[in-house]
Amino acid sequence: MKLLAKLIAGIVVGIIVGGLYYLVGPEGTTGAIMEFIVRLFVTLESILGAFIFFTIPFIILFFIASGISQIGTGSGKVVGATLGVAYVSTLGAGLMAYAVASFIMPRITEGSSVPEEGSALSPFIEFELPAIIDILPALVLAFVVGIVMNMLKLELMIKFFDQGKDITEFVIEKVIIRILPFYIAGVFAGMAATGTVFDTLKVFGVVLLVAIIMHWVWLLVQYTVAGSLIKKNPFAMLKNMLPAYFTALGTMSSAATIPVTLERTKTNGIRNKIADFVIPLCATIHLSGSTITIVSCSIAVMTILPGYDMPGLWEMLVVILLLGVVMIAAPGVPGGAIMAASGVLMTNLGFNEAAVAFMIALYVAQDSFGTATNVTGDGAVAAVIDAYEQKLNKNQVDSE
Repeated sequence: MKLLAKLIAGIVVGIIVGGLYYLVGPEGTTGAIMEFIVRLFVTLESILGAFIFFTIPFIILFFIASGISQIGTGSGKVVGATLGVAYVSTLGAGLMAYAVASFIMPRITEGSSVPEEGSALSPFIEFELPAIIDILPALVLAFVVGIVMNMLKLELMIKFFDQGKDITEFVIEKVIIRILPFYIAGVFAGMAATGTVFDTLKVFGVVLLVAIIMHWVWLLVQYTVAGSLIKKNPFAMLKNMLPAYFTALGTMSSAATIPVTLERTKTNGIRNKIADFVIPLCATIHLSGSTITIVSCSIAVMTILPGYDMPGLWEMLVVILLLGVVMIAAPGVPGGAIMAASGVLMTNLGFNEAAVAFMIALYVAQDSFGTATNVTGDGAVAAVIDAYEQKLNKNQVDSE
């Protein structure tokens, strides 16, 4: 919540600085001073943005590889079913978000736009920091290395990528998260200097509200399916999961909410051996709420910024399929999922720095709601796996 407050403060400061320049104009001493200040903000944005985008391939490489390598073997069919159900849930959530957002977002954002450059002024210096590895090679390498490490149980390599994840997570938590408000302030100062920022901001609240409503709809879908399989009232199951939902709202962390999610899942009648396995695993791999937000907000951003066309179903399907993977083991810090997902948005949807900045601002503003949806949905996944495992055992007994 402190990050959200700082982010809002960065937006406000950026708007004030850029807005004053827009009102005063470049003429006179006051105009020259304001132009200097705005260019200072834009320069800060350029430098910080270069560092942020430099780290994205490392986030993808270490978090995906480490996350895949940590997936246990256990009972192969149950593990596979858990991974499959969690992934299908994430995929379904993304497709629902695309269907709703592609219809609603253009109407919400109609008439709202920002200049292609995002700023009326250039930075004092152009700071470039090329990434050591591009996003797509990092993604492919993470898949290959993670799967092989999991299959061969290469302890030394697993330790290397785990420690690489620790280093990357430290950089995110101690550096990137702390500079985000300044980066966002620079982005909004540049936009406010063009006089278009308020046209953009006025639709943000509606966009976030639509995303949150979709969270609740998807939870109802999840528990309707789960309740039908274990013969329980889905509304009663959802009511039992409310403590987990509100705990996640406060902590903004799936991992920190695991004890509550676990206890409430067992209250719904899910057997201990299933809940004890599924809930901790799904805290890492089940990200339906985050996917809904990223898909819906990305479409909103593409309708606001010039130069973007509405993505088609197949184009967006690829993005959703990748999102379900790149956010595996996303860092346990606010905004971690969007940092991991930004690589997919840049590679597959052509997002530039301004578009990613919008996404970061929108995502962090609702991060607690997305996390709450993720963890509450874990209880539904556990119910589906419980029904599957019981059926599996019954079939084995019948065959004997």
